[in-house]
Amino acid sequence: MSTFIKKGWRPTAVLLLLLSIWEVAVRLADIPSWLLPAPSAIGAEAINGFSQFQAHIQSTIALSLGGFIIGCTVGLLTATVLHLLPKLQEAIYPLLILSQNVPIIVLAPLLVIWFGFGLLPKVIVITLVCFFPVTVAALGGFRNSPPEIKHYMLMAGATKTQVFSKLEWPNALPALFSGLKISATYSVMGAVISEWLGAKKGIGVYMTLASSSFRTDRVFVAILVIMILSLLFFGAISAGEKWLIKWRKEAR
Repeated sequence: MSTFIKKGWRPTAVLLLLLSIWEVAVRLADIPSWLLPAPSAIGAEAINGFSQFQAHIQSTIALSLGGFIIGCTVGLLTATVLHLLPKLQEAIYPLLILSQNVPIIVLAPLLVIWFGFGLLPKVIVITLVCFFPVTVAALGGFRNSPPEIKHYMLMAGATKTQVFSKLEWPNALPALFSGLKISATYSVMGAVISEWLGAKKGIGVYMTLASSSFRTDRVFVAILVIMILSLLFFGAISAGEKWLIKWRKEAR
């Protein structure tokens, strides 16, 4: 709590100031609510409509977590294989970079054509969003192992598997957690985009219905929930990182 008071009061104060300016500007300019609702109207809609919105939130959370786990697993396995097979990395890594230049919003309709309106195209979208940050972060972490220690282990007769498990993998954990944090925040947005493909419920569906009926306050509520979920996922990964670092120190 003391840390929050020391470090968190400044951004909190700035946020409250911006919301106050927004509220006053909307009221003084008499802006229609369908064009730009006031923060108070958005807050009232978030409270009053939570019972209807709750099922959409739960659906998005489940989809985000499932896609995040699959995407990060694929990313970590890809990074491990490419690191252990340098020649394969030289051939595949440029293609991975090129794959990220294809906008997901453009690729999503193609996934519907290929795989239908079921769960599979949605999981593929989130996987494509999540796996690349983990792959790049893990590869960078593997390469950051101290070369002198690696050379000593090889001189002592350590196998390539032992070098990887005893040296390269532990040293890659900080970089890997950085990739996991990025993927955690991307997973929520990936889930929302995937829900635009024809889901029956979810924040993406809620947002689409709200925008089509000019309920701008509900659109802002959906945006607010997306931001909160991203922060919660990011905080969970950060907490896991701190616990692992503390556990490793105690083990040593």
